[in-house]
Amino acid sequence: MSMSFDQYMRDMVQPMRDELTSIGIRELRTPEEVEANLPEAKGTALVVINSVCGCAAGQARPGVAKSLQHDITPDHLFTVFAGQDKEATAKAREYFAPYPPSSPSIALMKDGELVHFIERHQVENRSAEEIAEDLISAFDRFCR
Repeated sequence: MSMSFDQYMRDMVQPMRDELTSIGIRELRTPEEVEANLPEAKGTALVVINSVCGCAAGQARPGVAKSLQHDITPDHLFTVFAGQDKEATAKAREYFAPYPPSSPSIALMKDGELVHFIERHQVENRSAEEIAEDLISAFDRFCR
């Protein structure tokens, strides 16, 4: 039995995608989808740069999920998947300057402008609860 590498990777990462889409976060899988959504998103938009690493699984995705249980949340919820939807991720990262590419990472935008950013190094050494608290603080500040 032979399976292509691409099919294997799609099968392996689907649960990682589902972890975010099942809580209402919309995937942007092409540069065109990113371009049609991020600069036009009125109000606030959360953008999760998803990845296959352990800190995405243990801290970033659970932290995002916990933060979205807060009373105040962004108007729009998006995700791109680093290493899988490469062109979409590269296009999304254009909006996150001056921050260098990192994954996982989490951006909060307001009217198309970056207002809060959590880089990978801020995910790696913190718990999901700490990441949720960081995001909730940003939601309280920017999403009212």
